Amino acid sequence: MAVKKRSKVSAAFNMSSLTDIIFLLLIFFMLTSSIVTPNALNLQLPGKKTSPPPPKAKNKVIGISEAGTYTLNDSPVSLAGIEQQMLALRKIDGDKAAIVVSPAAKASNETVVAVLDLAYNLEVRAVLTAPK
Repeated sequence: MAVKKRSKVSAAFNMSSLTDIIFLLLIFFMLTSSIVTPNALNLQLPGKKTSPPPPKAKNKVIGISEAGTYTLNDSPVSLAGIEQQMLALRKIDGDKAAIVVSPAAKASNETVVAVLDLAYNLEVRAVLTAPK
């Protein structure tokens, strides 16, 4: 009598090692995402909020031309002059100090970010309008 060998190939896949890897990746991404804090500017973009700007701050409009020159209420000014105006505005309005930044359509990003960074460092709220 011949004895038949039954050697079945198991088609089952062991998922335990795969789940271990997935959990390790999940923990890794959760930890790294909580450590990384975005270093971004706090902007108040125009939107559906209907809160009016502070009454003293609505006159402070900083324009940026395509050539990279700055204007404050349509009068030419340097970046240092803008800083002095922001400091004066900060003394007058306190925490409610705000400016409006209105760049030209082809103004460089560096000039826009220079003004926004200055406003961020001096704790002045900056509202960025759509480019003209």
